[in-house]
Amino acid sequence: MRVIAGTARGVQLKTPEGMQTRPTIDRVKEALFSIIHFDIPGAKVLDLFGGTGQLGIEALSRGAACATFVDQSDAACKLIKENLRRTKFDQKGRVVRSDYLEYLSRCREQYDIIFLDPPYAEVFLENALKRITEIDILQSGGIIVAERPLGKELPWDFDGFTRSKDYKYGKVLLTLYRKD
Repeated sequence: MRVIAGTARGVQLKTPEGMQTRPTIDRVKEALFSIIHFDIPGAKVLDLFGGTGQLGIEALSRGAACATFVDQSDAACKLIKENLRRTKFDQKGRVVRSDYLEYLSRCREQYDIIFLDPPYAEVFLENALKRITEIDILQSGGIIVAERPLGKELPWDFDGFTRSKDYKYGKVLLTLYRKD
């Protein structure tokens, strides 16, 4: 796994052993960042299910101002910190060890882009989307990027948000919600 573009292009990111984390494959990551590339420069990013940190780090490499990485696993948080050091983004990245709903309940910051790439088999994605659309942590015009497996449906309507079409890449779907 590597950083695809930007100032840290080509840097290899450390990955966890085992199957606890499912990193986004390069083809999907490339497509995702092609879709949102105009929104990245200067953006404040939240990578809510941090894992390896690859989505937030890719955004930093492409010009995001800063990124917050949230993961409940101590091992994942250590891995994200290591990847931030490898890419020399340790001053632009903040790692928070927390359950995603707990983090959202106490979050007082606003973000321009929120990445949601939780474990597929859980209801984390649906719960996170619902909670984010109920609280005020996304800037006007900000984007929520949701990655999910083919066959997992997401709600179309959230007050104050517009949903894009689904972008399909093999067995993966990307859905964007933009705050009105």
